[in-house]
Amino acid sequence: MITGTPIWVQLVYLACAVSFILALKGLSGPKTARVGNLIGAGAAGVAVLVPFFYLDLDHVVLILLAVAVGSAAGFLGAQRVQMTQMPQMVALFNGVGGGAAALVALLELADFADLVAGQGTADLVPTFDVVATVFTIVVGSVSFSGSIVTFAKLQELMTSRPVLFPGLPLVFGGALLVTLVLAVVVVNEPSTLFGVLLGLIGLVIGALLVLPVGGADVPIVISLLNAFTGLTVAAGGYVLGNVVLLVAGTLVGASGTFLTLLMAGAMGRSVLNILFGAFKGGSTLGAGEASDRPVRSASPEDVAILLGYADRVIVVPGYGLAVAQAQHTLRELVEVLGARGTQVDYAIHPVAGRMPGHMNVLLAEAQVPYEQLIEMDDINGDFKQTDVVLVVGANDVVNPAARTTPSAPIYGMPILNADEAQQVVFMKRSMRPGFAGIENELLFDPRTTMLFGDAKDSLGKLLAAVKTL
Repeated sequence: MITGTPIWVQLVYLACAVSFILALKGLSGPKTARVGNLIGAGAAGVAVLVPFFYLDLDHVVLILLAVAVGSAAGFLGAQRVQMTQMPQMVALFNGVGGGAAALVALLELADFADLVAGQGTADLVPTFDVVATVFTIVVGSVSFSGSIVTFAKLQELMTSRPVLFPGLPLVFGGALLVTLVLAVVVVNEPSTLFGVLLGLIGLVIGALLVLPVGGADVPIVISLLNAFTGLTVAAGGYVLGNVVLLVAGTLVGASGTFLTLLMAGAMGRSVLNILFGAFKGGSTLGAGEASDRPVRSASPEDVAILLGYADRVIVVPGYGLAVAQAQHTLRELVEVLGARGTQVDYAIHPVAGRMPGHMNVLLAEAQVPYEQLIEMDDINGDFKQTDVVLVVGANDVVNPAARTTPSAPIYGMPILNADEAQQVVFMKRSMRPGFAGIENELLFDPRTTMLFGDAKDSLGKLLAAVKTL
């Protein structure tokens, strides 16, 4: 804490830090997530307001203007961003946080440089403070540019396939080496110019880090960049002597790291393989061509009969459900089936959708009871006793290639055992592959029936047909 900070301010900051911990605890479960989010947001708001009451701030008008612009952008984003665009928004949030931390660190480095110039020696500047500042500049810049690239991939402003060029590993390695050398120079002799150069090279490293990542691997990189941003905020909090930033950044960094490792485990791969697998052909591919192989398709009325005679149904939701905004219609269909005596549950894969927990949030929005959302490890043993699996907009998370095809980029990824059910109904717009960019052999299985069309429209027709049975 900064020397001379009033006791009441320290106590308020401590309360905010504890609130962040409680908020993270609340976010660990769907039932408490809303309260946890409100606690965290409230604590952040208090922490932002406190300096106005005890510090003699310069440029107050500019600060308030920035707060107003940020608040307006956040409010409009919360109102207008669709659930399908949440991953892109999270990526932007990551980038803005990392970029802001890097800019603040550059200002701190400029103060250190002025102090050295005034004193004629760097002995009065705490070495660890400069190390933390340099770290924040570099990693914050990496997080900013990397997040912008992930946003562009998810928003389809650029290809979601791995982007490679001859010599990319050499350029990436060279940039890391130059960064290390410059960092050592700046730590020994703080320099604003070299700090700016560090930031610019960090931007290059961030872009080069994410460009080779393709398809279904992008959400995992978002989580990793989120951890980077958290670490930069924590380092900035140390330099500024702000316990709130230190605690909040540490929590984000730690949780982001754990989440990255868990998601990589859910993909059956290491983080290094996800980041650099494209150099050996090990990355997911991104968008691919639609297959022209023959499949068995049916009408909503045919599928309704299939569901009507089923005692056990498992629904596998995916990104296509979110795109169509069909979660409410799906919930109503499940309720109608349940009223007829059919046992229906939702099978949730850890990386279904475009971000961690995407399906949980989507279905919670539709008021689906949490008890019906069953994680992959808990439901995989039930597929053999299931009459019908209804796959709504998912693909890669039920693709048997993850078990049977060593050359597949998703090989080794744990999947939902939909192929073990008696019948599978696949709801898809077309025969285009999933986000991993590879064909799904389950589509051509004799037990699989295709129901083509927009998920919301198809589910509406299916619901109407079920009600007439």
